[in-house]
Amino acid sequence: MATEALVSFAVERLGDKLIQEAKFLKGVCRQADRLHRDLRAMQCFLEEADKKQEEDSRVRNWVSDIREAVYNAEDIIDMFILNAQSLRRNFFLKCGFKKLINRYKVGKKIEALQLGLLDISNRREALGIKNIGEGRSRSAKNQMLQGLRRSSPHAEEHVVVGLEKEADELVNQLIDGDLRRRVISLVGMGGIGKTTLAKKVYNHRQVVECFPDCRAWAYVSPDCRPRDVYMQIIKQLVCTSTKDQQVLEMVEKLQEHELGDFLHEHLKEKRYLIVLDDVWSCRDWNCLAKVSSNDPDCLGNVFPDGGNGSRLLLTTRDKDVALHADARSTPQEMQLLSKQKSWNLFCGKAFLDHVDADRYPPDLVQLGREMVDKCNGLPLAIVVLGGLLSRDMSHTEWRKVHDNINAYLAKEGSQTGVMTVLNLSYIDLPSYLKPCFLHLSLFPEDYVISTRKLFLLWIAEGFVLSAEQANQQSMKVTAEVYLNELINRNLIQVVRMSVNARVVKCQVHDLMRELAIRKAKEQNFFRTHDIEDPLSSSTSNSSLFSSKCRRQSIYSDMERVLDLEGVKVESLPSIVGTLIHLRYLGLRHTGLKLLPLSIGNLRSLQTLDVNNLKQVPNVIWKIQNMRYLYMEGQKYDIPLKIDTLENLQVLSGITFKQWIQNNSSKLTCLGKLKLEGRYELVEGVEFWKSIAKLRVPKSLYLKASEESSFPSLAMDSCLYLSKLDIKGHIEKLSESFQFPPNLSQLTLDSCRLDCDPMPILEKLPKLLTLRLRAESYLGTEMHVSANGFPQLKVLQLFELSKVIKLNIENGAIPWLMQLHCPFSTRISGVDKLSNLVEVKIVIDSMIPSFSPFARFLSTYRSRKYHLYWDHSWTTNRNGQKEFWTRRRKASDCQTCAATGLTSVQNSAVAVEMIGPIFSRWDSTQEKGS
Repeated sequence: MATEALVSFAVERLGDKLIQEAKFLKGVCRQADRLHRDLRAMQCFLEEADKKQEEDSRVRNWVSDIREAVYNAEDIIDMFILNAQSLRRNFFLKCGFKKLINRYKVGKKIEALQLGLLDISNRREALGIKNIGEGRSRSAKNQMLQGLRRSSPHAEEHVVVGLEKEADELVNQLIDGDLRRRVISLVGMGGIGKTTLAKKVYNHRQVVECFPDCRAWAYVSPDCRPRDVYMQIIKQLVCTSTKDQQVLEMVEKLQEHELGDFLHEHLKEKRYLIVLDDVWSCRDWNCLAKVSSNDPDCLGNVFPDGGNGSRLLLTTRDKDVALHADARSTPQEMQLLSKQKSWNLFCGKAFLDHVDADRYPPDLVQLGREMVDKCNGLPLAIVVLGGLLSRDMSHTEWRKVHDNINAYLAKEGSQTGVMTVLNLSYIDLPSYLKPCFLHLSLFPEDYVISTRKLFLLWIAEGFVLSAEQANQQSMKVTAEVYLNELINRNLIQVVRMSVNARVVKCQVHDLMRELAIRKAKEQNFFRTHDIEDPLSSSTSNSSLFSSKCRRQSIYSDMERVLDLEGVKVESLPSIVGTLIHLRYLGLRHTGLKLLPLSIGNLRSLQTLDVNNLKQVPNVIWKIQNMRYLYMEGQKYDIPLKIDTLENLQVLSGITFKQWIQNNSSKLTCLGKLKLEGRYELVEGVEFWKSIAKLRVPKSLYLKASEESSFPSLAMDSCLYLSKLDIKGHIEKLSESFQFPPNLSQLTLDSCRLDCDPMPILEKLPKLLTLRLRAESYLGTEMHVSANGFPQLKVLQLFELSKVIKLNIENGAIPWLMQLHCPFSTRISGVDKLSNLVEVKIVIDSMIPSFSPFARFLSTYRSRKYHLYWDHSWTTNRNGQKEFWTRRRKASDCQTCAATGLTSVQNSAVAVEMIGPIFSRWDSTQEKGS
């Protein structure tokens, strides 16, 4: 559970502090060290205790007590170190007396805490949980749940909606393709319909004909037992008649490894299809297939590759399992149902037929639609809801379910309990991911989460540990690894990716969020409340959070994270300076104009995120633990000292003038820098020298104010710079040799260049991504010469309203994979780009006719890639089509070339097209089409 990870992290942090801050712990070091050893001894019981929390409230309470003891120990040591640091700066004689008092108080607190630990240990034995670490037998509850979830290919669903396309694709993968043994995987969150689709395909007529004599279905379960799985398969493949009973009796006497060998021999000469339903981990796959840990690329010793087209079909919640089982096959990722398909599925279950819902009472239809929306496209939730409501068609019953929908969906004790099914994904999480998942319960419903912010919150809360505790950069990398693991396990949904395939925005399904809230409350992890004024003096600790919760109210000096983003706050009280344990302070979009000077007392603060202040108080230099400082939009450009922040990694929003007044060579960890304001207030040569002094600069963002401009920029001394963003007027674009030599990503925005930038930019040897945004170029044509952009993979042109033509010579941009551009720009030479896989057309104005474009598409059949049509349209009251831009991809669209774009109304279009796209514009537009 999350507790084991949190306690482990806290104990490790405590040990590190005892080593790193030994000079401040004189007088209590022996007591603190003994406390640390006691906590480590208690930690040994937690992993198994965590597993038993699910069914034993006594264990849950006991584990909660350990968690609180560890937190209290960390808080005591933190408080002592901070007090010692403060007194060390003061040389008055009376400070010696204060130090003695401080040591005495801390010593007494440690003694009290040790007595508490002794009591916890005694209660563990009195409660009968002294043998937590012994045995790993399955609980009766888990056995019952797995029995209810055991799947069978014969129990096929009668009402299946929205899986026709997926089923056809899957059938083709099973019966066609290469003859090697392939593992094809269905991946998706719990309840999304993986098993339903697998059953539909397993019983499909073409699949039955392709594998007439050798098909088998096996349910694996979270508690993977290879012997049980082998026996399920053998009974279906070998023991099919009465005369085979002797064989069955013989087989049942075999050991597990002998069963695997028997199955291998039986399958060796056959073309087989085996479905392994509900595979949970790579380790489970290795056990089932007998894959050698020394050779992960081997096929295993159970399911042979006879070169005859044999197939295994896996269903799993974890994408890593699918890629591990067969890295050469692309997993088929299940998608949530659209609103219309969700409604169709609900009608089939609730109204027991597929007839038009208009024949039913409007009040029930309205309630039904609202409840279906709450399911957010999750088929299991919709099926459970529809089955429940089909029993009683009265308005009273439907209203009752409507008003308590989460309680009904969480019904336990049966296979239909949605939360019970989803909870299996939580139980299967490794301990280090559980607190990260529970933390997601803090975000509002349907909230789009910035991954940048999420990583910083996880680090501040202590959920992320790296091998080197002091290496905060690797902690951020580790946090990203955690996020990707949760995404691959289908517990988090991706909303937006960056051009280099990193997750920028993410979201949690409503029911997954509800699960996180329930588990967080069970474990006193923290509680969420709607509070109008979190800074009001009338708000008590208990009204905000449970007294046993880790996160406290603003008036508790143990606060680690204070995130007020989006909350209107007129002023921040000076008492915030007493939160000496605070690591994260989020004040973005609060309306604050000033920060109190007491903010300089926050010695533990690692992240300050604020914007649109009148001025930043010149006390930030005191916060020497600061790692991430965001302060965009300062109104007044007053001096700001920051060169004492040796741990600073990200600095965003400092003005050019403020920057040049600091000694940048002291910022030894700074890797990402964003400057803004009036560039002409600094001397150009000196500015670039200050940037060159940075040891590890990777990303630089320059934003000039509207009344300001950049002269030609000489950046060649910035050897380590790989990412450069420039926003603002550039008088003259630098020559290619003046750019950073290792530049891989460049963005130009509002630069208002008069000359074509391509002849210069195409000579940048390591450039991988180029983005030209609004008004970066004011001309009408751009030209890329042969051999230009030798490594460029992504080219994005946004809102370049005056550019009507882009000419790409043969041999230019050989590695281009993504091209985004306006529809109004004619592009020639795209048909020569052999590596192009994605084209995105942005339509930002009315188009006279679609038919020439449709005719053009239908004439090309040479290559296959994705075309994204980024717009939407509808018909107004006068019957005229209206257009507006949308930044999203929609599905369920017909091929434009085949339909003349007549069947894709009311949605953004995302279609897979054949052939090169843009060379047609030279002919069709010039003819007035």
